[in-house]
Amino acid sequence: MNQQADICIIGSGAGGAPIAYTLAKAGFKVIVLEKGPLYNEKDFKKDEIAVSRRSLFTPDLKDEFHTVEVMNEEGNFVKESGWNFWNGSMVGGSSNLMSGYFHRMKPNDFKLKSFFGDVEGANVVDWPIDYETMEPYYTKVEEVIGVSGKMVDHPYREKRSTTDYPYPPTWEHPIASWIDESCAKLGYAAMPTPRAIIPYDALERRGCSYSNLCGSYGCATGAKSNAKSALLDKAVRSGNCTIIPEAFVYKIESNGSQASGVHYYDKDGKSHTITAKIYVLAAQAIESSRLLLNSKSSVFPDGLANNNGLVGKNLIFSAGGSGTGKLNFENLPKEGQESLLLRGAFVNRSLQDWYEFDDEGKHYKGGTIDFLFEHANAIPRALDQVYDENGDLRWGKTLSKSLHHAFERSRVMTFEVFNDWMPTDNCFVSIDEEAKDKWGVPVGKIRLYGHSQDIKVGEHLAAKAVNVLEGLGCEDITSNISDSPPPNLVAGGCRFGADPKTSVLDVNCKAHEVDNLYVSDASFMPTGGSVPYTWTIYANAFRVADKILERLQ
Repeated sequence: MNQQADICIIGSGAGGAPIAYTLAKAGFKVIVLEKGPLYNEKDFKKDEIAVSRRSLFTPDLKDEFHTVEVMNEEGNFVKESGWNFWNGSMVGGSSNLMSGYFHRMKPNDFKLKSFFGDVEGANVVDWPIDYETMEPYYTKVEEVIGVSGKMVDHPYREKRSTTDYPYPPTWEHPIASWIDESCAKLGYAAMPTPRAIIPYDALERRGCSYSNLCGSYGCATGAKSNAKSALLDKAVRSGNCTIIPEAFVYKIESNGSQASGVHYYDKDGKSHTITAKIYVLAAQAIESSRLLLNSKSSVFPDGLANNNGLVGKNLIFSAGGSGTGKLNFENLPKEGQESLLLRGAFVNRSLQDWYEFDDEGKHYKGGTIDFLFEHANAIPRALDQVYDENGDLRWGKTLSKSLHHAFERSRVMTFEVFNDWMPTDNCFVSIDEEAKDKWGVPVGKIRLYGHSQDIKVGEHLAAKAVNVLEGLGCEDITSNISDSPPPNLVAGGCRFGADPKTSVLDVNCKAHEVDNLYVSDASFMPTGGSVPYTWTIYANAFRVADKILERLQ
């Protein structure tokens, strides 16, 4: 079957949905191809077993997988199995499963090389655009998809074209004021965390129900500003957007410098073709590189848009890590215990005091610390009690007592650290010709490598977060900063830039070598900033949508 459209978009997450929304509302015919199924709010029940034990929203690794190479102790790269880099294989993509921590990148994030200098062993470059170019689109995301929060003064507050967020903060837990007090005593500037969650009915969506099951869960009300609820549903209602779920794109056809068609398999394995004027790739950084590398032709023998050999290179993740501390009720007054037992409210506190810092005579790019409670899913919390601190099995009354204390007599505070993952020659995506998925298509091969500076910066930030937990009175404090990549925070592989010799995409995220192909997921990012990526992906996709609209008009 062959279908035609003005715009064909591969992928339906934060990188694809703004383009579908913008172009469909402008009257152009849009087809969106999504590898995963279509779910609605009613499908997102808070099924803890399905999410934590069965990975309901990610593919079976027997059918779809990546091969992974990591460095061993001898300094050689060897294959490993069992890694899972799938996250949110469904209409709306991983934005369905995000926690919705939305921080803007800062002005100096866009000029990492010129402001902070070269980093030995890293491929750091400046972005070809600046914060001032992106600022109107950050604001557009706030207004169109919905971002809640409260602006306060802090050392690295970025400039804004509006005074505050369009929606007030979500319901905050009393622990937020405790964090404020702990930070104030330390001289730190705690700030409310902006969230991609609307606190009340708005934007043709229902407000938050405060189940507290956000991360790894779909939102049952549509309050979470995921790509489907916030954008795609409206694009479809315009009458100009068609979403085809369970459509695995295996090749982008090309004719010289033009993309000429997209080939996909439906859920029954039948092949179909979409032809369009403009093609937009937004399949997630790893999979977008994989698709381009698999889309070979006589003009592009090494993969579409890859005659300079840069597709898949400079893959980045979010560096950092996390830590925990336990608040034991026996050390707290009765009113404090009652406050901590409150369920559903958000912690909503962050620190960016060390977004830049000096250490041993050098100026470093730092990052962001977010505070939260441990995940509300009861299953992993219970499993944590099965073994004691010596690794011995608990059972009977001992296990029962431990479970009671974990759920009724304590709460675990968590912090997450976000800092730049330095792009290097040793972190990239290629194709594994020997390994094929259930469709018979070569899978992506991911080489993983973390730069030593990532750890240094992460540990500097974690030490500050530990100070806050100590100030709260937490016990059993842990901190884990590592070079293990978070699978839900991946970018790069199709770096944008002004020079076709050193980048895959131009400043508008159009492939240098393919005149009608754009890449609008996180692949375009040469560096990631020290914040979660989703807000920047949304904002840049709205920017690219405007460029495509100008071209079509």
